[in-house]
Amino acid sequence: MADRIRLGEEWYILAASSPPDERRRVLKEGKVFATFNRFGDIQPIGLHEDGIYHGDTRFLSHQELRLNGVRPMFLNSTVRDDNGQMVVELMNPDLNVGTEDLIQKGLLHVFRAKLLWNDTLHEHIRVANYGLEPVCVTLSMDMDADYADIFEIRGFERKRRGVMLAPELQASGLTLGYRGLDQVVRRTRIRYDPAPDTLTAGRAEFRLSLAPKQDAHVYLAVACEPDAAEPTAVPAGEPYLSAYTRMNGALDARMHDLCRIVTSNTLFNNWIDRSTADLVMLSTELPGGRYPYAGLPWYATTFGRDGIITARQVLWLDPSLARGVLAVLADTQAASQDPARDAEPGKILHEARLGELAALDEVPFRRYYGTVDATPLFVGLAGAYFERTGDLDFIRRIWSNIERALDWIDQYGDRDGDGFVEYARRTDVGLTQQGWKDSHDSVFHGDGRLAEAPIALCEVQGYVYEAKLQAARLADCLGKQAMAQELRRAAERLKQRFNEVFWCERIGSYALALDGDKRQCAVPSSNAGHTLWSGIALPQHAERIAAQLLSEEFFCGWGVRTLGCGAVRYNPMAYHNGSVWPHDNAIIATGMARYGNTAGAMKIFEALFDVSMTMDQHRMPELFCGFAKRPDEGPTLYPVACSPQAWAAGSVFYLLQACLGLSFSPEKPEIRLRNPRLPPFVDQIEIRALSICGSSVDLLLQRYPNNVGVNILRKDGPVDVVVVA
Repeated sequence: MADRIRLGEEWYILAASSPPDERRRVLKEGKVFATFNRFGDIQPIGLHEDGIYHGDTRFLSHQELRLNGVRPMFLNSTVRDDNGQMVVELMNPDLNVGTEDLIQKGLLHVFRAKLLWNDTLHEHIRVANYGLEPVCVTLSMDMDADYADIFEIRGFERKRRGVMLAPELQASGLTLGYRGLDQVVRRTRIRYDPAPDTLTAGRAEFRLSLAPKQDAHVYLAVACEPDAAEPTAVPAGEPYLSAYTRMNGALDARMHDLCRIVTSNTLFNNWIDRSTADLVMLSTELPGGRYPYAGLPWYATTFGRDGIITARQVLWLDPSLARGVLAVLADTQAASQDPARDAEPGKILHEARLGELAALDEVPFRRYYGTVDATPLFVGLAGAYFERTGDLDFIRRIWSNIERALDWIDQYGDRDGDGFVEYARRTDVGLTQQGWKDSHDSVFHGDGRLAEAPIALCEVQGYVYEAKLQAARLADCLGKQAMAQELRRAAERLKQRFNEVFWCERIGSYALALDGDKRQCAVPSSNAGHTLWSGIALPQHAERIAAQLLSEEFFCGWGVRTLGCGAVRYNPMAYHNGSVWPHDNAIIATGMARYGNTAGAMKIFEALFDVSMTMDQHRMPELFCGFAKRPDEGPTLYPVACSPQAWAAGSVFYLLQACLGLSFSPEKPEIRLRNPRLPPFVDQIEIRALSICGSSVDLLLQRYPNNVGVNILRKDGPVDVVVVA
């Protein structure tokens, strides 16, 4: 089964055709998100992933605007810089209105504005007549809902589905509904203002008579009701202007307390601002706190690994996000063994799903724990959060979760007692590969043979090493000195044994993994770069790994590939075997800077900055293809990549922290910059409202011929800023 995939086994995203429009427009607010083409429509063509979603279910699968039955001509569309509103501009093509009459193209301007608020899509449509004669035109809107589960859209085939309910028509709108096999009734309530002249179950028509320079306005609201057992009349709902005002107020409040970064490079500012807005949009209020949903459209939910790494990337800017991630994952930590969900006591969540398929256990992801790295990463984040904030009260609150995570590492993670953490799924329905590269073919030997489980990944051993060191520091602070000493000894034993067993001189790197027979998967990979990030690599090995990752074998000009081009399974279009992932690059760059190779980190930073300039809306995607950089061309897009994606958005902030050598000491309190350097495309950076322990500063970093000057523009509270040479 070398190149064939069993969909039910691998949870593969089926891409049987190309997306109809790569310039997807995305909105998200709360637990609802929506994706549209650039016209603002939802068309059932191509991959057919566009729609309005709530709880892993699509509540609107079709929306198309027409003038006299004809698609308008495209002028422009964009999503506002803060992701709050989508705006589309269209114009009429030549329209026949009779046997001889013609509305000439470009006389009618169509403006569409969309926003999400309170589980509802609000839309304002304005049609303006710029001609010299009055016109009559019919504006129509086709609407439908299929209530497809996100896994169906990804390619999962169901043997049977629930029942579509009969549409309910009212004077000003209609209600669509579906009763799932889980006996949950999901409804979509559509309201129009003014009431349509003609309304059927699938179409609303408005006959507009426009004098010269006159315009007409149509408003609609599409409300998602994920559990609406009893039908009710279409509610009056919230007017568009009210929803617009409240949405803006909420966005302003979310942005108010964030650290702000402004640089001398406008294009770099665009990347920073879009990444900030994406992280604010993806972060969702859950009972435990704010949590960054992994990415749209496929991963609009809680993912353990993604949330932890995203929180780590922006910890220096917004430590409250890390607190939310830790709290949510502590609350969902596994308490017992459940082989169907790869759950074991103390293990941290991989993903949680809310759709019909998950509720029925047709997919195992209602609460799924098939990840080998989220548990040590959870402990590492807890330690990093304390280093950033000094918040020992919160650490006390989750200390039992940290202890259970450490117990999982030793008792269940190291399943054969060899000192390394490995994985193997417990049933044939879970994920085969359970590291961050979770494609079925991502772990293999040098000759291309897939590795047999249980598998010990090189980067995971580094995560465990860091977790034990971080836990030791926390134990010290809690007065548990004996535990702290044992954790440090365990970390040192792991580091020594790791470097003895995983180093492969033949490839000049750490082996990608050990297979079930403890044989090295002698494949150089970007995974080895993560060992620099965790600090488990010996300095002499770190130097060789960094040089290898920056060589032509790995570095394509746009970043570091996941796999070197000399590997037998290298494919620049593969999900994990030759593509470029921004978060992977940010982790590698941070690792290089840790070992003093800031120049290498700068090279990666500059490459990703070049990527940001080519991307629509300056939005960094989940991944892109690993083809070598060609003159006057941008990187090759990956067709089913999430965009926006949380850890891709967080990459710019982690890269910046690495180059500035930025760290914190809350005990003093103190902000440190160790050998700070500015990337080559920036001469000046201003960091505003950088906070620690209730104090805050505004910093100005200025490039000089031989160093970087650090000036304090404002200081509020007893905090010191220290530059370490």
